[in-house]
Amino acid sequence: MVPNEVQQMTGIIRLLLHFGWTWVGLFVEDDEGGEGFLEAFEPLLVQRGICSAFMERIPNQSILPSYGDLVAMISRVDRHIKNTKTRTCVIHGDSLTLMWLTTLVGLADPEYQEKPIHGKVWITMAQIDFSVTRVIIPENFKSLHASISFTVHSVEHPAFPRYLQDINPFWTQGDGFLKDFWEQAFDCSLPDPGTPTEDNTICTGQERLETLPGPVFEMHMTGHSYSIYNAVYAVAHALHAMDTSVAKPRGNTESRGLKNFQPWQLHSFLQGISFNNSMGEKVSFDDRGEMVTGFDIVNMVISPNLSFHRVKVGRVDPNAPEGKEIIYDNLIEWHHNFNQVQPVSVCSDPCPAGFQKRKKEGEKFCCYNCDPCPEGKISDRNDMDYCFQCSEDHHPSKNQDHCIPKSITFLSYEDPIGIGLASLAVFFVIITALVTGSFIKHKDTPIVKANNRDLTYTLLTSLLLCFLSSLLFLGQPRMLTCLLRQSVFSIIFSMAVSSMLAKTTTVVVAFMATVPGSNMRKLMGRRLPTSIVIFCPLIQAGICAIWLGTSAPFPDADMQSLTEEIIIECNEGSVSMFYLVLGYLGVLSVTNFVIAFLARNLPDTFNEAKFITFSMLIFCSVWFSFVPAYLSTKGKYMVAVEIFSILASSAGLLICIFFPKCYIILLRPEMNSKELLMQKKN
Repeated sequence: MVPNEVQQMTGIIRLLLHFGWTWVGLFVEDDEGGEGFLEAFEPLLVQRGICSAFMERIPNQSILPSYGDLVAMISRVDRHIKNTKTRTCVIHGDSLTLMWLTTLVGLADPEYQEKPIHGKVWITMAQIDFSVTRVIIPENFKSLHASISFTVHSVEHPAFPRYLQDINPFWTQGDGFLKDFWEQAFDCSLPDPGTPTEDNTICTGQERLETLPGPVFEMHMTGHSYSIYNAVYAVAHALHAMDTSVAKPRGNTESRGLKNFQPWQLHSFLQGISFNNSMGEKVSFDDRGEMVTGFDIVNMVISPNLSFHRVKVGRVDPNAPEGKEIIYDNLIEWHHNFNQVQPVSVCSDPCPAGFQKRKKEGEKFCCYNCDPCPEGKISDRNDMDYCFQCSEDHHPSKNQDHCIPKSITFLSYEDPIGIGLASLAVFFVIITALVTGSFIKHKDTPIVKANNRDLTYTLLTSLLLCFLSSLLFLGQPRMLTCLLRQSVFSIIFSMAVSSMLAKTTTVVVAFMATVPGSNMRKLMGRRLPTSIVIFCPLIQAGICAIWLGTSAPFPDADMQSLTEEIIIECNEGSVSMFYLVLGYLGVLSVTNFVIAFLARNLPDTFNEAKFITFSMLIFCSVWFSFVPAYLSTKGKYMVAVEIFSILASSAGLLICIFFPKCYIILLRPEMNSKELLMQKKN
């Protein structure tokens, strides 16, 4: 009828966890029962992160120990109750254990109740019955004020107090328990015909149980009484089931009685009993033959006059899922030393969020220091053993106590850098368009016709497209823009550099063709520059085709590079192909620079080699510095570096090659005449 003690241990652990008490003291009876309790209870504590601060064995017999043992026990108890970290103590034993403990507390510290730094939350188990604590010294009994006890679940029966009030010791002759209890409780003797007694000590039978103080007798139904009440009804139902299980002759409704049954046959009927008692509660037994019930949590409130009452403050059902226990914190009256504030019973103060535990060497795991979380990790709750990293799309807060979603970033048109680069690109597009318009308008002038007019238009168109291609790098990366931007940029730039290479080659071939006996005259005309302009970009287009066919760029989210941002970027797919494209541009540029540098002093009126040399020097400088700058930046700034390199190198070509000619066309038209050029040539 009483639940298994392991279930009671589970209930105590749930109570400790509910209040956050992880540093508890243990007082157990000094016998085999206490040893068994420790062997079962302490591993359960460790499993749930609770430590026993100390363990003290208390006598459970009425025999006085030796003086030395008594002094040693008093000293140890005194040390325990003065330990301000251990505010919670679990008591396991019977009423004699409780008597000894309260006595030792009183001897160790007579002013225990008055010292604010002291005070404990005593947690007692169901086997301790307060109704037989008359043996406790009244002053010592006060130390149990505000204790919390586990009792077998019970429900107050409305007829039970009336039943107690009507009890008379003369009801049943030979009831030794009732006779002994009555005489001890009322300090009188029931009349015995063979024994003379004094008139003032004779029990009249008119004594009333409700007049007894609470520590002697309780008028309310306790867990023990409720268990007996249910036991009687369980046996009655089992006997009824046993009686009705036997087949009766037809027409015979009378019971055959139970005289033909053996006592052991009752067990199987008890096992299958399930009924609702008069209080409406279900009574049944599990497959182990144990009562299916829980424990009531009772707060013991003791008044100065030693009267006390039990306040039911909750219930724990060990069979229910954890967290389903019912505890009404607001109903609990704490020891007055706590000023009605829930006491704290921990070895170390809880580590706040943003910190992690670090165990103290040589001490139990409940004793620890608090260390800040390492960089990049957080702890979002108190008392965390380890810090952990946020998910990829979150980053730690400043205090490392929670994760914050990372912001999405890319080089957009609304970004100040994006606005500046887009404006610069549009500006150079307009300038290139104006230069192209000027050259078309003055297409028949000598300075425009010089060095192949078609190459000039091809170069201007390529530069115009170069400036426009930079806009592909702005905005949120999409699949189409990722596929196009590097390929389009590299092919157009190859065409621009190839156009200048064709111009330079034309100058060199033209000079060498003037040498007597030279075979270079065969290369004169449109075939050579046209071949260069077509063939060189085709090689770049082939490289890009292989790139797109094997490992094409794609939109990607980089969550690792920046702590607080998710970079939406174009993953180049194959980094080696990306640098191969740039490398090919570099080969074309260096080749063009070398040829233009060697041809810069050739005696030709229309020689652009000097301007091409200087423009290619700018071009190579920009792109050689691009690589380290590109690798040292992250996120949108990496894209901004590439856009700036495109604009700077394209602007260098435009300014160095075309602005001197525009100066002559627009501001010095008198210099743009065949006669003046012929004079300079002569």
